[in-house]
Amino acid sequence: MEDKKIKEFIKERYSKIATKEDTYNCSCCGDSKEDSTIKQAQKTGYTMEEIKNIPADALFGLGCGNPTALADIKTGETVLDLGSGGGIDVFLASQKVGDKGKVIGIDITPKMVETAIKNAKTGRYENVIFKQGENLPIENSTIDVIISNCVINLTPNKLKAFKEAYRVLKPNGRIIVSDIVTYGKIPLEIRKKFQAWAECIGGAQEKQEYIDTIKKAGFNNVKIISEQFFTEHDMDELLIGKILSIQIKALK
Repeated sequence: MEDKKIKEFIKERYSKIATKEDTYNCSCCGDSKEDSTIKQAQKTGYTMEEIKNIPADALFGLGCGNPTALADIKTGETVLDLGSGGGIDVFLASQKVGDKGKVIGIDITPKMVETAIKNAKTGRYENVIFKQGENLPIENSTIDVIISNCVINLTPNKLKAFKEAYRVLKPNGRIIVSDIVTYGKIPLEIRKKFQAWAECIGGAQEKQEYIDTIKKAGFNNVKIISEQFFTEHDMDELLIGKILSIQIKALK
């Protein structure tokens, strides 16, 4: 599969989600036919208090964790969210950094960025910025904390993504990633489906390979904070026991 075609399919799918032409139905993160987006968010680690304190349109049920809860974000820090979607993690992080801090959201889908900007205006967030781009439009060594929620798996070139993250982090900066990985190999026919890529499965790396990729990008102290296999209820029987969500922290 060509990287360009994968990216275009993902952009198209997430554009439809951003404009509500389509709903998110992921084999891992929940089933929109059965679960409300609020239930999906709770399932992946968000509290009702957090959900109530952000604009409703920022919630799409797209994540596989809650990286802001694990990042130990401090007042005054500059935070970057890779794959910010409707802005849920940006808005939660903005409450932690306060007026002296800043949170930047980056997404490859223009419609998602438009939606996030609209949500920021609705919520009157003054310390957030949203940008569209694949290569990070961020200067070297300017970010204290990077968060990312179920997005790196969508990227064909994961090493490049982590190298870019390393580049923009300050010395001793940290990255906290919630993502989907595999335990062993998954069927090739699933790998070849664009829909599987858009649903966070097709591009998921094997767990150890994912960790090794982070290390190859230059990061150290790479630690698994938590991990959880998805149940039979969540997915195709071919994937049972092979897909898990993982939360990882690493330092520059």
